[in-house]
Amino acid sequence: MELSANYLREELRRDLEAEHVEVEDATLNRCATSFPSPGGVEGKFEGKPLLQRHRLVNECLAEELPHIHAFEQKTLTPEQWTRQRQE
Repeated sequence: MELSANYLREELRRDLEAEHVEVEDATLNRCATSFPSPGGVEGKFEGKPLLQRHRLVNECLAEELPHIHAFEQKTLTPEQWTRQRQE
């Protein structure tokens, strides 16, 4: 398994059927250990509290997370994503 922002983005997009996924490798040497703002926008988050959304992402990346030093999630519904972009 090769950890990279692209790899994580594609895993999240495929497994969660996300409309939009942002993943950034924030480590200085791009060693793929710090991802401060992976975010996903998808209908599966609709009606779920934040903790349940994060659990969906954690389940999706269960094999990868032990190899990542820092991981922060932003999980938005499509409506929240649209509203955030308009602000």
